[in-house]
Amino acid sequence: MAARTKSAKDRPSYRCTECGWQTAKWLGRCAECQAWGTIEEYGAPAVRTTAPGRVTTSAVPIGEVDARQATARSTGVPELDRVLGGGLVPGAVVLVAGEPGVGKSTLLLDVAAKAADAEHKTLYVTGEESASQVRMRADRIKAIDDHLYLAAETDLSAVLGHLDAVKPALLIMDSVQTVASPEIDGAPGGMAQVREVAGALIRASKERGMATLLVGHVTKDGAIAGPRLLEHLVDVVLSFEGDRHARLRLVRGVKNRYGTTDEVGCFELHDEGITGLADPSGLFLTRRDEPVPGTCLTVTLEGRRPLVAEVQALTVDSQIPSPRRTTSGLETSRVSMMLAVLEQRGRISALGKRDIYSATVGGVKLTEPAADLAIALALASAASDTPLPKNLVAIGEVGLAGEVRRVTGVQRRLAEAHRLGFTHALVPNDPGKIPPGMKVLEVADIGDALQVLPKSRRREPPRETEERR
Repeated sequence: MAARTKSAKDRPSYRCTECGWQTAKWLGRCAECQAWGTIEEYGAPAVRTTAPGRVTTSAVPIGEVDARQATARSTGVPELDRVLGGGLVPGAVVLVAGEPGVGKSTLLLDVAAKAADAEHKTLYVTGEESASQVRMRADRIKAIDDHLYLAAETDLSAVLGHLDAVKPALLIMDSVQTVASPEIDGAPGGMAQVREVAGALIRASKERGMATLLVGHVTKDGAIAGPRLLEHLVDVVLSFEGDRHARLRLVRGVKNRYGTTDEVGCFELHDEGITGLADPSGLFLTRRDEPVPGTCLTVTLEGRRPLVAEVQALTVDSQIPSPRRTTSGLETSRVSMMLAVLEQRGRISALGKRDIYSATVGGVKLTEPAADLAIALALASAASDTPLPKNLVAIGEVGLAGEVRRVTGVQRRLAEAHRLGFTHALVPNDPGKIPPGMKVLEVADIGDALQVLPKSRRREPPRETEERR
């Protein structure tokens, strides 16, 4: 009986290939990440102890540490420098994630060419395309430089060999999910492979004082693919956002050890490449001579940057028992809430049985509550077929009781609207300092806000006639 018993060292263990969760017996479903068919057998690791080793660098008082080594260097793209906090710090590792086709490779290839010079070489390693394909894109966006080196590799050891040969100041890895280490079991893109590849590149970056940009994939839910440990190990995490049918692209800082995460970079994607937009508000507005019913302007804050955006609404008679509620660029739940507030608190009864379509202009997404007042006014304007006054912006959060609440950054929003030529604004009470020459109307509830609609042109709901007996 004793001969059949295995020691703890020889007893097999099981591990999930997706998240690394370990168990003593085989299971069909991982208890940690709930994935099916990912539990595989592997040998139990031997218990080891680490003895104190030789110190590589002595500990010094923090006041004697040279902070000049962490000075950021510009990437050559001002909008990206804004998000990074001034540029790339030597030894920093930046993870750039976004949906396929959003423009990650185009932006980083442009950065690679602009950041390269005689003293700072750039190495661009592609694992998803061939070198000739990247060269064709570089010709199209004019990203050719003698100090920009290109390599197509999917083996980690080969990538480290290129680092020894080129000795770059900036490494761009596109993408980290396509590179694999021969010493680790599993296909490229797996949890173990991504963890090993990212760890090796991070060590090389810190040892050489080399800035590294890693391109990461995202899942169908929009989260960064791979182990969560990857986001903890890197210094900066950037999210590349944008609708593939629109020109606007946003680079948002999710994590930044060298700066704030309140900054957002705006880019425009076109046939010649991708360019930064220092003043992107024009993309979100429709220029017209006369106001149109169902449109209202607001000022949203993307990070600390105010952007003027336009909300449009359209109401038509419904041909089906259940009226349609369609939104684009707006949260469906907030639009539905504004419809309920208008019907109950604003006494607008012509919305319940009509098809309602609401959208934004230019592909911008309005998710903050400060756009509630603009959404409500656009819906009310469309229902009454009455245009709002020209050069009017609406800022404020609307509650279920119909009250208009204060939002953050009202003064910055008003200053941006005044800079673009808007002369009138609807804001909650106590807005603070008002730009000179701008007329601001403070509203306490949705009833006060609806007074801006001209009563002479309001379309009354159809009256019910008595049936003839």
